[in-house]
This record gives sequence, structure tokens and C-alpha cells, in this order.
Amino acid sequence: MTAAFYPIGTPGQAWGAQERAQWLARQRVQRSHADEVVAKIDALRGRFDVSQYGQLDYSSGHYPLLAIRSRGWDDALPVILVTGGVHGYETSGVQGALKFVDRHAADHAGRCNLLVVPCVSPWGYERIQRWNALALDPNRSFVIDSPAPESAALMALVAPLRGRFLMHIDLHETTDTDESEFRPALAARDGKPFEPGEIPDGFYLVDDSENRQPAFQQAVIEAVAKVTHIAPADGDGRIIGSPVVAHGVIEYPLKALGLCAGISDARYTTTTEVYPDSPKATPEQCDDAQVAAVRGALEYALAHG
Repeated sequence: MTAAFYPIGTPGQAWGAQERAQWLARQRVQRSHADEVVAKIDALRGRFDVSQYGQLDYSSGHYPLLAIRSRGWDDALPVILVTGGVHGYETSGVQGALKFVDRHAADHAGRCNLLVVPCVSPWGYERIQRWNALALDPNRSFVIDSPAPESAALMALVAPLRGRFLMHIDLHETTDTDESEFRPALAARDGKPFEPGEIPDGFYLVDDSENRQPAFQQAVIEAVAKVTHIAPADGDGRIIGSPVVAHGVIEYPLKALGLCAGISDARYTTTTEVYPDSPKATPEQCDDAQVAAVRGALEYALAHG
């Protein structure tokens, strides 16, 4: 009999309703979305337009879904989309997006319209969890008739603007818990064997293999390298199992995988991956790396159209 590698389920058997309920019962609130995210968004209302584009209604909590927009929106200008917290446990994506808006968004007034969604998955943020309350990964759920309400709500927000986005940057982290918790949970949920991997030490990007923009990716890498270190390839020339196509860059087919960075049809898209568990990076550096990524991406996109 195959040894269990996760405390829920039977190895080789996909989870049913009972196993999902067991998983949900293990989740605990560990921080406050209201205090750490909503309060910071509310503090921006004097300078930016804030709207609620939906609400999560789970039995374990109700959460507003909030978006920040440039004040004085101009339909003649390109639209820039910044998303964070698609995976709620990836803290710097949320806090980095908020820090960018607070400190740097006004620098781009009159050059573009900014649409920033700092925390796509507030239920996951509070529980420091990759999945939502349905044991679904929102970042594999950006598909038609999405089963994840977080993903469906963001897609509905973005839909009226598709065709007008110049750039979309989606802010993420790769953490040690990806290997210790989230990948084992995924394998157990789907009834598959768990195959250990390697967590890279440093920042990297995910480009769209169906819309490659190598110069754009390198501009972001160069901006972030001033703040924190870039992840090297492993011994096989890979990062998290994918071939490294340029310094600090791998590729995924974004739309085919249902990833957030594929929802906008923007010319320039990227997914950031910060490594907060590195002994060489502080939480502030992680937030600043996300800010640097957004700023570097913005400057390149606006300069090259």
C-alpha cells in the first residue's frame, strides 16, 4: 500500500466531499483582511477611486472584493492592470500592490489608467492559504464559467476593458510551503503521486509562451535586480521544472492553464515570483521587489506602446 504523504485522503484516490470538508475544517484565520488590506485601501480613497466589484460569501466568512482606479479616468489612455493576492498566502503580492499605489501610482497620472486589485483572494489571505474555501486554486480557475468565485469576479471586472489593456502584471510568491504543504495537498486532492521539487532562491518571472515579450521581461528583471537577487537556474537549467528561457524567466501558456495573467489580452503580461523565505531577503525587500517589478514593467510598456 502506498504510504500517505498528506493527512487527508487515501493515496491514489481523488478527494470527494468528505475529504474537502476535512480540509476546510483545518483552515484557521491567522490575520485580518479588514485590518491589513481594506483599511489600507480605505486610506487611499482621497486620492483614488475605489469600487467593490463583488463579494465572497462563504459559510466561514464574507469578504468585499475591492479595486482601485486612477482618478480622472481617461478613455483615450491605455489601461494598466495590476493584480495581487490571487493566492492569498503570497503576502508581498498584496502589500506590494498597495505600496505601489500609495507611493508611485500618482507618478503616472495622465499617462495611463491604472486598475489595481490588491487582494483577489481575501479568504485565502486571512488563512495564509493558496486555495479558496472550495479547495480550488483560483490561479488555475480563470476559465469560462469559473468554479472559483474569486476568479469569476475578477474576470467580470476585466471583461469590459479587454482590448484596451496595454499591460497586466500579476504579483506572486514562490515559498517553502509550496513544497511542504501546497504541492502535497494538490497531489492528494487529485489522487496523484507527490513528486518532490526544488524551490528556487530568488525572484523570477513567468512570461506567456503564446505571447512572448522577452525585452519586456528583461526590463522587469533589471528593475528588480536593484532591490533583490534573481533566481538562478537549477542544475538542469530549470526553475520549478520549467526551462529557463532568459535570466530569471520561464514561460507558461497562460490562457491554457487558466492563469490570472492571461485574462486581459494585454500586449505585455508577466507573473512575478518573489521568494520570501530566502535568508537574503526581508519582508520589506519582498514588498519592494514587487513595487520595482510594477514600476519597471510600467515604464517599459508606456515607452514601447
